Amino acid sequence: MSNRIAVIDYGMGNLRSVAKALEHVAPGARVEVTADAAAIDAADRVVFPGQGAMPDAMRELASRGLVPVLKAAIAAKPFLGICLGLQALFEHSEEGDCAGLGILPGRVRRFAPPAGAHSGGERLKVPHMGWNTVTQTPQGGRIHPLWQGIGDDSRFYFVHSYYVEPGDDALAAATSQYPARFCCAVARGGLFATQFHPEKSQAAGLALLRNFVNWDGVSV
Repeated sequence: MSNRIAVIDYGMGNLRSVAKALEHVAPGARVEVTADAAAIDAADRVVFPGQGAMPDAMRELASRGLVPVLKAAIAAKPFLGICLGLQALFEHSEEGDCAGLGILPGRVRRFAPPAGAHSGGERLKVPHMGWNTVTQTPQGGRIHPLWQGIGDDSRFYFVHSYYVEPGDDALAAATSQYPARFCCAVARGGLFATQFHPEKSQAAGLALLRNFVNWDGVSV
C-alpha cells in the first residue's frame, strides 16, 4: 500500500523537523514538504504543522491558495494538525482578533495565569514552554487510535501562548493543565490535531506519529 505524506508548507514553523520525524517512524513512506495543491491532493495523508502568529498563518494560507486544498484534505484523508495547525482549524483567535478556517467550532484564547500562580514551585509564565502531562480523553467511550501504546498522562513538549476552547466538548481527545485544565488535542472523523509538538516529544511523540502514518482515518 502506498503511503505518501504531504507536510503543508505555508512558510510557518518547523516543517523540516516534522518531516524528519515522519521519515524516522515511516522509512518506507514518501514524505514531501510542499505547497503544491496537486501534491497535497495526491497524498494519502496530510500533516499541517506550524509555529508563529495566527494572522500571519491565515494570510500565508490564503496567498498560497491552500485553503481549499486544506479543507478538501481534511474531508477526504487522515489529517494531523500540530500547534498552530490545531489553532487555525477553529473559528476565531484572540491573537490579532483573527478569523480561522472555521473547520471546527470554537475559539483560540490567550493564557492568562492568575498573578503569582505557581506549578511545582515555579511561577507560571506565558508562553507555556516545556514538558507537560497529557491526559487522554475518551470519545464515544473509547480512546482514540492515535494514543495506542502511549500511556495516559505521558509527557509531551509544548510551546504556545494560546490554547483552543472547542465549541463542542466531544471534540476533545486530550487535556493538559497550565494552571487550569485546557484542551490540547482534538479529533473528529479523519482529523486529529495537537497543541503539543510530537516531533519534539521523544518516544511518546514518535509513537503518536507512527500511529498516524498507520491510521486508516477512522476516529474510534
